Amino acid sequence: MAMNLDDALPEAPTEVDALVAAACLLHGLSDPSRLAILQHLALGEHRVVDLTAHLGLAQSTVSKHLACLRDCGLVVSRPSGRASVISLAHPELTRDILRAAERLLAATGDAVVLCENFGPEALHTLEEQ
Repeated sequence: MAMNLDDALPEAPTEVDALVAAACLLHGLSDPSRLAILQHLALGEHRVVDLTAHLGLAQSTVSKHLACLRDCGLVVSRPSGRASVISLAHPELTRDILRAAERLLAATGDAVVLCENFGPEALHTLEEQ
């Protein structure tokens, strides 16, 4: 029985396949509440109660978003008495990406807000799911 060597070799990842991790990272940043949390943490570590007060969000909402950011490797926590203190896992890199996003928005004139696929209406649709 002859074996076809082409069938035995795994396919090389495509250019799109190579960008899956980057797409996942950007999706993790795609919620305004998560971005606000990251912006506050870029100023220094915070307790969850501090974040809820600063952002005006429910504790359960902040905790849910922090869990997402922790799963993405963007934040870490440490115990401090009965509370947890949250900080950026990679502070300088996170500040860099936030600054880059601000520069890109300034350069495009915030055109993404008008986008049917990713504008504010699309965000509200995603939040309801």
